[in-house]
Amino acid sequence: MASREHLKAIVPVVRQALTEAGETYQSIDAIAVTQGPGLAGALLVGISFAKALAFALEKPLIAVNHLEGHIHAVLLEQRQMQQRRRRWRAYFPCSRWWFRAGTRTCIWRSCTRILDLPEHRHTRDDAAGEAFDKVAKLLGLGYPGGPIIDRLAPHGDPQR
Repeated sequence: MASREHLKAIVPVVRQALTEAGETYQSIDAIAVTQGPGLAGALLVGISFAKALAFALEKPLIAVNHLEGHIHAVLLEQRQMQQRRRRWRAYFPCSRWWFRAGTRTCIWRSCTRILDLPEHRHTRDDAAGEAFDKVAKLLGLGYPGGPIIDRLAPHGDPQR
């Protein structure tokens, strides 16, 4: 399901990103792509698209760790909020938790603003998010299950 959605969305998303950034295919310096971890089918869509684009534009191709990209996105958001004079701050050292359906749950540890240590701990098989998706499916709540269960949880009966 994820790979089909990636196939449908990748070209429009890339075009929209270039438009919003005021760039063109020719004006970019390199192509970055998630190399993993993640769902194999979805990764294959992104890697194939990125490789083809890099080849066609004669641009370097840079492999990026998917989880590190999400972690650093928080720091980019922090910088943007500070520029808009909103108060939010990440304190270091800190732990960063990553929950994702379809892969493991990982804990990362950072002592600085750069992800300076490798993955600290992880689950052995399913991610914590996978459990939410499976329960939601059994209850007929839809996908993804995490946000739905999170919304319903305060209304649950703790005695059941």
